[in-house]
Amino acid sequence: MHWDAQRYLDRHGFIIERGRALVDLLDPRAGERILDLGCGTGDIAATMAERGAQVVGVDASPAMIESARARFPALDFRVTNAAELPFDAAFDAVFSHAALHWVPRADDAARGIARALKPGGRFVAEFGGHRNCEALETAFADALQRIARRDYRSPWFFPRLPDYAALLERHGLVVRAAWYYERPTPLQGEEGLRHWLLQFLPQHLDGLDAATHDAVLADTETALRPVLWRDGAWQADYRRLRIVAERAG
Repeated sequence: MHWDAQRYLDRHGFIIERGRALVDLLDPRAGERILDLGCGTGDIAATMAERGAQVVGVDASPAMIESARARFPALDFRVTNAAELPFDAAFDAVFSHAALHWVPRADDAARGIARALKPGGRFVAEFGGHRNCEALETAFADALQRIARRDYRSPWFFPRLPDYAALLERHGLVVRAAWYYERPTPLQGEEGLRHWLLQFLPQHLDGLDAATHDAVLADTETALRPVLWRDGAWQADYRRLRIVAERAG
């Protein structure tokens, strides 16, 4: 999938702000080496660097890494797949926000995260959990099939909390705290839902003629308005996992 980094910055800045809040849970310290896994446009890595940490940001999207390098040229950003991390006991902490649900090879990612940490190193992450965006996905899938005659296949991995905690434990990460919670999330403006779909599910609309493309989006909006339109704004039906763990040893 090709990421539109500028659309992400313009329309989905709330993701960056919530990631910055998660940094407080990590509590980065001056001189620590921290891996920002799924760093996107680099804003959260820059926040950690401002606190004195030595940050390496990785993302599978060349477009996101290009944006991060242009905006924060003093930091270290690399195109790297989260399921193929090349690091060995290199970091005091691994941080990840709103990224791991994009990694279907969750077992490989967990193995790489554990290997990247020094013994005693900590892992702090938040990402989509079980039933995240359930209403959004269902309505979009229905519209895509009915109007474009295309089957929808979710690109995401949304685990249950016990299953993900057990996965981390199998790879030598001791889970110290874990939360699963609903987080209804306002989207920007009357077209906020449409922009969300164009940002995160554009591959399903590729190749459609303009009329069909717009009809799928409009039908999704119509189906979701009674469910996700609240107080004059779209509210994405987010459900999140938050994890704090450390490498044993």
